[in-house]
Amino acid sequence: MSVHVDSFARDHLPTRDLWPVLDLAGAGLHYPETLNCAEELLDRAIERGWGARAAIRWPGGAWTYAELLGQANRVANALVREFGLVPGNRVLLRGPNNPMLVACWFGVLKAGGICVTTMPLLRSRELAATIDKAEVWLALCDFRFTEELEAARRHAPMLQRIVRYGLEGHGELEVAMQRASPDFRTVATAADDTAIIAFTSGTTGQAKGTMHFHRDIIAMCDLFPPHCLRAGPDDIFCGSPPLAFTFGLGGILCFPLRIGASTLLLEQATPPHLIKAIHDHKATVCFTAPTAYRAMLGMLKDHGIASLRACVSAGEHLPAATFEAWKTATGISIIDGIGATEMIHIFISAPPEEIRPGSTGKAVPGYRARIVGADGNELPRGTVGRLAVQGPTGCRYLDAEDRQRGYVQGGWNFPGDSFSQDEDGYFWYQARTDDMIVSSGYNIAAAEVENVLLEHVAVQECGVVGVPDEERGQRITAFVVLRPGYQGTEVLVKELQDYVKSQIAPYKYPRVIEFVRALPRTETGKLQRFRLREGKP
Repeated sequence: MSVHVDSFARDHLPTRDLWPVLDLAGAGLHYPETLNCAEELLDRAIERGWGARAAIRWPGGAWTYAELLGQANRVANALVREFGLVPGNRVLLRGPNNPMLVACWFGVLKAGGICVTTMPLLRSRELAATIDKAEVWLALCDFRFTEELEAARRHAPMLQRIVRYGLEGHGELEVAMQRASPDFRTVATAADDTAIIAFTSGTTGQAKGTMHFHRDIIAMCDLFPPHCLRAGPDDIFCGSPPLAFTFGLGGILCFPLRIGASTLLLEQATPPHLIKAIHDHKATVCFTAPTAYRAMLGMLKDHGIASLRACVSAGEHLPAATFEAWKTATGISIIDGIGATEMIHIFISAPPEEIRPGSTGKAVPGYRARIVGADGNELPRGTVGRLAVQGPTGCRYLDAEDRQRGYVQGGWNFPGDSFSQDEDGYFWYQARTDDMIVSSGYNIAAAEVENVLLEHVAVQECGVVGVPDEERGQRITAFVVLRPGYQGTEVLVKELQDYVKSQIAPYKYPRVIEFVRALPRTETGKLQRFRLREGKP
């Protein structure tokens, strides 16, 4: 039985007939009906004798498991006693990867709340959409990132309170924490109470909230990591994805804490910062996108990374050339994987000794994957088709029945990728099956970029596609038809790019803008994106 006093999340789950098959027993997973993932990751760590072990590291210091638990409990006490949180409330978290963001994440969950973690790069319109969709009234925000959140509140008045932290320990949250006890009785949530609502961009450009339970957080820790990563308590994890991405949430936070290891949090994790941090802090496990591995190849001569023993890649396809170049330079076989926010984490991968360069791998034990045709029937091996997946985790969109019907069909999850499967069971990536652009590990909806460009006074029509790019995976390219009186100059290119950066997350801006007289359309008026991808507008 749910303990959520605020029943919003349960009320807005898809109806059970639209859920995918969720098979925990087949994966060998057995969890109690009452389960709080924060308690399982933190309080249980103390019970296992890990209290004095380093849990969270950062360039300025470290917290032990006991210290992290105390901080999380103080946040939970402050949320309940001073800010009025009740179980089931959604709390928006905004800030870079740092210890306070982690303490807030655990504190919300221990208090029975639901974490809605957002990327620091999001702009006000994106934040407003998230606030409205998840009906968020309370936010915990790093003081350096409040401007866009305050702007979002003007369009999303449901957000009643923004509690700041990070003002050298003098933020409203830290002041409340100083008055709070380091002891807190964790709310005994049901295993199937929603713990997080993770937002992912869709092909329409509208925010999609994916709902994951407390047991899903623990399940992702008990599948890919032991079967493919095989890390241990002495490992130091690091990486680039924000904790708002479930790839980062698992790889940089939950996975290490599940096994008594530690994680190195970096507010800036671009390739130069990441490789320096690996060198300086002797990190052993790295999670990042293929783009970053390619970029770090040229930096190896300046930064010894002998401590590194395992590398994980996801977010975009890992080219065989990148795999081979990294292995030649470092001796490390990058563990590739495909996951989805809807599935919470990686469901196809392979351990180092079973990797085949260019292949994503096999279904992670506990998951089933197959290649199907348009009719939903499985295709012969070697045939390209749609990837379908089942396992202990799966898609449950927040209040989006049409999208749920599209993603889940016949009990199977369809992540939107086309693959082929060989006779040995290895899956080989082909392409996206929708209009999502995957660039440098980020999912970018073409329609969202188009909508922003169309707001500019000079733009009459536009089409945005992803063009293959060796460095980024895909390059965001915009084909623009100008209004009469405007000239397609380099000055206008930069103006349009800057405009997109000012309206939505900067990583979504088009790297290339081509001015055309008309866009290719069908007789019914639909944009022929394939012609744009082929460079034939």
